[in-house]
Amino acid sequence: MCTLEKRGDFFILTLTGENDDHRLSPTLIAAVLSALREAKSQATRGSVLITTSQGKFFSNGFDLGWARSAATPSDAFLRLHQMVESFRPIVAELISLPMPTVAVVQGHAAAAGFSLALSHDYVFMRSDRGVLYMSEVDLGLPFPDYFSVLFRAKLGSVAARRDVLLRGTKVKGAEAVKLGIVDGAYDGEEKVKGAGMQLAEKLASRKWNGEIYKEIRKSLYPELCAILGLEVDKPALSKL
Repeated sequence: MCTLEKRGDFFILTLTGENDDHRLSPTLIAAVLSALREAKSQATRGSVLITTSQGKFFSNGFDLGWARSAATPSDAFLRLHQMVESFRPIVAELISLPMPTVAVVQGHAAAAGFSLALSHDYVFMRSDRGVLYMSEVDLGLPFPDYFSVLFRAKLGSVAARRDVLLRGTKVKGAEAVKLGIVDGAYDGEEKVKGAGMQLAEKLASRKWNGEIYKEIRKSLYPELCAILGLEVDKPALSKL
């Protein structure tokens, strides 16, 4: 389902299963949330979170198959609502995590999977395989309120937001870099993982105060913090 491994300063969160599209079911959502909270509890100066996956997919979004398997349409809606609301704390944890965060997207990232990647500070993806795709417009589903705010906060280009959210454009690596959605795109799994780890090493070497780091991050996204129920604190200055 997922694993959390600590290697020195790095917390490596991996969505596991080579032949799995890592659908965000209630079980996987709970596991990821638990892993993030464990990383937060062990954070020290220099900690960095790297999130990645095994196999062809980063994450193909919410487990719509589980929702649709409900006995009635109203039950299916309740299941979808359950996933939407239980995923909200994951975005909140990533926005308030006291360390830099790096998503290494080595396969397809769709809908909630795309939102999971975008909730990190930095995103790298493969240029030879995988796309970023918000499928809601094609599936006839509305966006959760916090998804819309997340994309407004993280995608500075109005045209990019239009194409991603209103056209359901499947964005590949080179175009994602051009649109400012990701920080780099690389051919092959080893190269994209290497780029993510190289950045993580640079970030870890700065030995930043994690509590200050998270408050600076939160201050960048006031609308997102408001909808996630996160307060922007003013911690005491560690240096003058």
